Amino acid sequence: MVCLGLLVANSFLDEIGPYTLWGMGYGIAATTLLVAVFLYALRRRSARIVSRLSLGRARSWLYFHIYGGALFLLLLLMHTGFRFPTGILARLMWFLSLWTVLTGLAGLALQRWIPRALASGLSIEVLYDRVPDLIEEIRRKAEALAATCAEPIQTFYAKNMAHTLEGPDRRWIYYLDITGGVQARLRRFDYLRDFLSTEDQSKLGELQRLYKTKLEIDAHYTLQRLLRTWLYAHVPAAVMLLALVALHIFTVFYY
Repeated sequence: MVCLGLLVANSFLDEIGPYTLWGMGYGIAATTLLVAVFLYALRRRSARIVSRLSLGRARSWLYFHIYGGALFLLLLLMHTGFRFPTGILARLMWFLSLWTVLTGLAGLALQRWIPRALASGLSIEVLYDRVPDLIEEIRRKAEALAATCAEPIQTFYAKNMAHTLEGPDRRWIYYLDITGGVQARLRRFDYLRDFLSTEDQSKLGELQRLYKTKLEIDAHYTLQRLLRTWLYAHVPAAVMLLALVALHIFTVFYY
C-alpha cells in the first residue's frame, strides 16, 4: 500500500522513471532490500552464530526473504517506470530480477509441497545425503538373503530386484503419485508366494519389505533432488543479480 501511495503521488508530481529523484529513491530502496534479502542465505549458513546472538527465528527470516524479494521486484519496476529498460546491463538485471523472484516463489511452493507429499504416502523418512548408503545396505541384505533361498526366489530376485537395488532411481511417476505404483510392483511377490514352502515364504516376505523400502527411498530421492536442483536455478541468478546491481551503481556514480 505504501508503494502504491508513493507511485500515485509520483505520477502527479513528477515523471515516473529511473533518472528522477523519485526513481532514484525507488532504486536505492530496491538495492537496500536486495542486500537485506540476500542476508537470509548468510543466515542459513551461520545458524549457530545467529541463534547465539538471538537474531530472530528461522521462520521470520524466511518470511522476510519471501516478502522482501517480492517487494524488491515491485520497487525495481517502479524504478524503471514499468517500462522495459534499454541497454544490455539494465535488461540483464531486469531479466535476472524477474527470474530470481519467480524461482524463489517456485522454491517456496516446492518447500511446502514436497514434505507434505512425502509424509502423506510413505512410511519412512530419509535424509537425502544418506540415500546411497541406505540403498547399499539394503542391497547387501537382500543379496545375502536371496543366496539362502530356493531357486525360484533366486531367479525372481535376479529378474525383478537386482537391477532396482543397484542405486538411487529417479522416476517421474513420483511427481504424480508419491507411492510410484508400489502396490502393483509388490503384487509380483504375491504371485510367487503360493508356490513356496513356509520358510521360503517368510524369506520372500523379508525381500518384499526390503524392496518396498528401496522404492520409498527412491521417492524421497526424486523429490528431494528436485529441491536441490531448484537451488541451482535460484541461487546463482541471485548472486549474479547482486553483482550486476553493484556494477550498475558504480557506473551510475562514476560516469
